[in-house]
Amino acid sequence: MTTKTEVIVIGSGIGGLCCAALCARAGHEVLVLEAHGAPGGAAHGFQRQGYHFESGPSLWSGLGRWPSNNPLAQILRALDEPIEVMSYRDWDVLFPEGHLRIGVGADGFEQVVQQLRGDAAVEEWRRFARTLQPIAAAADALPLLALPPAGINGLGPLLKRSGRLLPHLPALRHLSGAFAPLVDRQLTDPFLRHWVDLLCFLISGMPMADTNAAAMATLFGEWFDPEACLDFPKGGSAGVVNALVRGLQKHGGTLRLGARFKQIRLDGDRVIGVELTNGEQLDADHVVSNADAWSTAALLPEKGTSRWRQERLNTPACGSFLHLHLGFDAAGLDDLPIHTVWVGDWERGITAERNAVVVSVPSVLDPAMAPPGQHVLHAYTPANEPWEHWSGLERSTPEYDRQRADRCGVFWHVLEQRIPDLRSRCRVVMEGTPLTHRHYLSVHHGSYGPALSAARGLFPGVQTPVEGLLQCGASTFPGIGIPPVAASGAMAAHAITGKKAQSELLESLGL
Repeated sequence: MTTKTEVIVIGSGIGGLCCAALCARAGHEVLVLEAHGAPGGAAHGFQRQGYHFESGPSLWSGLGRWPSNNPLAQILRALDEPIEVMSYRDWDVLFPEGHLRIGVGADGFEQVVQQLRGDAAVEEWRRFARTLQPIAAAADALPLLALPPAGINGLGPLLKRSGRLLPHLPALRHLSGAFAPLVDRQLTDPFLRHWVDLLCFLISGMPMADTNAAAMATLFGEWFDPEACLDFPKGGSAGVVNALVRGLQKHGGTLRLGARFKQIRLDGDRVIGVELTNGEQLDADHVVSNADAWSTAALLPEKGTSRWRQERLNTPACGSFLHLHLGFDAAGLDDLPIHTVWVGDWERGITAERNAVVVSVPSVLDPAMAPPGQHVLHAYTPANEPWEHWSGLERSTPEYDRQRADRCGVFWHVLEQRIPDLRSRCRVVMEGTPLTHRHYLSVHHGSYGPALSAARGLFPGVQTPVEGLLQCGASTFPGIGIPPVAASGAMAAHAITGKKAQSELLESLGL
């Protein structure tokens, strides 16, 4: 028996849920199919022994205020699903220069630069900020939710009819290229260049030479605001995912977990539905893949899509991750920051393996994420763990366990600098590898996403050569990161719901 629905979304990552919820809001019948036992993709949360663990993103901004230029905040507002956030204004870094606490915003960072590098570096940073301000303003004047499904490539009509963009035309040319040329023209101080390179890597999984200028200009535009802060959503990533699922369901959409895919079904060059591994066939007018580039291509038959399919299979990949999840005794640790970023050696390069670690202790802000008197921790190496170290191993074998313990030693090296007795405090210890990442998220080689350099062009759009087949998520424009994947979901929804529904959405948001 074959079941028919209007829209099927493959995968319940942030992009897929944003697409599905907006389609449902516009009156379409929507079914989201997720292979995992929990929604959220890389942003899902899970529980062990009373600890609420995070699996993916830990740095959030633009969710706690309105107006906001964060597409995710805009979509949550359109769905009338506000989320509670806890704001904070600083984070710790363990750099070769020392252990520093850096404030979010211009003043806090300038104080650190003054201390480390002196007046000349502070003035250089201020000039850099002045250069970025019109570019950030241009990005802010061009809401991603206002872009047509073709993205930047379909910008012509929007430019012609929008007087709002006219003052920003000189700066718009910077939005589609890489960030490095802007940095190279303004920054010579080594520490400042290292700092920018680190932020680019944390955002995109690539250094500044390959990271999109629009994304970084938007980030710095937020951080130069005197009231700049970071947000942590109550309940972590799961809190955001749950809000999107509620928005989907209250508009009549359906989420189905544990649905594993065999293939996307085609009739010639037109999509007609999907087939699950249990043999079930589902028909649809539109199929949206929130899976990564490689997984989407693998679901397609070679016949009729061979060239595009092969291009997607050949997409270069960012590195993968090592993970550490801990539940531990919080006694005497009242001054822990929510975030710490460690870099071992700037000269090795920011992308060098095990040279950067991000640590998140969300229970510092949200005690409900751990049992009373306990903390929950997620640490990860951001897109710098080579797949080649793991491709020949199998999980739960002695060789795998030995290598996992050795490679994850970098976490203990970093954490014990701050908490020397950490091992004795732990009640839960879980170490993860690229194989873990691939197993739970079904991502190619456990990758962070495509390594598509902004210096060579934009990420592929949401549209495909197959009629009725769309894509969204980190493998599509605007790229990797929470705001981009939310925007990609909106663009895929626009392709289905049409210009009238998009206009109504933008009007409801005042965009």
